[in-house]
Amino acid sequence: MSTSGKIAAVGVVAAIILFLTVGFWVGLLVLIGVPAVAYLMLDPSQRRRLRGVSGNRKRIGR
Repeated sequence: MSTSGKIAAVGVVAAIILFLTVGFWVGLLVLIGVPAVAYLMLDPSQRRRLRGVSGNRKRIGR
């Protein structure tokens, strides 16, 4: 399993645990809010590079 696959699996498990213990809406807020805040904390040049990396991956398969 790739690194991104492992991270996604851990995220799903964490979301299930949050939903069961804290509640649906709080768990959903944490699940969506943490990546959004992490993205907004990046410098503009880092955001550009991150968008470029995901765009290059799409172009490689063509």
